[in-house]
Amino acid sequence: MAAIEKFLENTFYHNTVLQWLLAALILAAVLVLTMILVRLLGRKLMKVAQKTETHADDLIALLIKKTKFFFLLAVSVFCASLFLILPPAFSVVFRKALVIAFLLQGAVWGTTLISFWIDHYVKEKRGGDAAARTTFSALGFILRLVLWSLIVLLGLDNLGVNITALITGLGIGGVAVALAMQNILSDLFASLSIALDKPFVLGDYIVVDSFQGTVEHIGLKTTRVRSLSGEQLIFSNNDLLKSRIRNLERMTERRIVFGLRVSRRTPREKLTAVPVLLREIIGARTDARFDRAHLKELGDFSYDFEVVYWVLSPDYARYMDVQHAINLEIARRFARKGIKLAYPTQAVIVSK
Repeated sequence: MAAIEKFLENTFYHNTVLQWLLAALILAAVLVLTMILVRLLGRKLMKVAQKTETHADDLIALLIKKTKFFFLLAVSVFCASLFLILPPAFSVVFRKALVIAFLLQGAVWGTTLISFWIDHYVKEKRGGDAAARTTFSALGFILRLVLWSLIVLLGLDNLGVNITALITGLGIGGVAVALAMQNILSDLFASLSIALDKPFVLGDYIVVDSFQGTVEHIGLKTTRVRSLSGEQLIFSNNDLLKSRIRNLERMTERRIVFGLRVSRRTPREKLTAVPVLLREIIGARTDARFDRAHLKELGDFSYDFEVVYWVLSPDYARYMDVQHAINLEIARRFARKGIKLAYPTQAVIVSK
């Protein structure tokens, strides 16, 4: 017994054997307890997260699941070191190792957080759109690159490396790369702007200057539109956002304006009845809403009427069906009333 007590009182690196054994026991106990706690807590939160609609518990459960063994080991070693008197040199190395372990775990958590946000944003806000997923994947890559760059710089600074020159070099190199890739980066950020602001989405029918068609792909650099005549129009994302875009899919109704020319030989009472007839023809339809009909001007060979109405659908084919039916009804009603549509005529007066 005396021999054991004497052995426990032996000193190694400023600590007795008993202190070393106590520290080892604390290290093992903390490591086992934290591993069990992480596993049980992760499972418990995962079960709770499956029953709720909020995403905060999903994120917390995922972060716990992503807690690495080296981080738990670093925490355990730190707790054990509190019961030891460490030499100055070893204390410095030990502190730097702990800081690096904490930085690496922070990087893992940050990467998990970025991936979680991107996945849920694309699924909920974009409906799983493949183009949006591609764009946000690029955004996630940039964010992860920035995060790991910061972690590396902090790690090097912790190891005593002078990072001032490194940061300066990276800044100059970044400016050079940005200038060289100016067009690519502008298209990339324009793609992110399209994905976030959603001026249009896949399947929308848009008009850009004199071009029009259906959006079928939104990429990192270009957006592709299928025109009515069948060819594919390719726009640079940056140039596309600089243009005036008309998104016809955002219409709830379509405003229609058309002209009608009545013969100059039409009697006054029949001419007065024209707006009333037009109101009756358009007002009788359930898929259109009459706005107005006026004698706009006295033409060279006709009385020119302007008619405005709304089609209660943004669909172009539906509008053409409505206009087709209205034109047929106008021709039928005008023929019944004896109102003749005008055609170009010219009177020549011959004087002796």
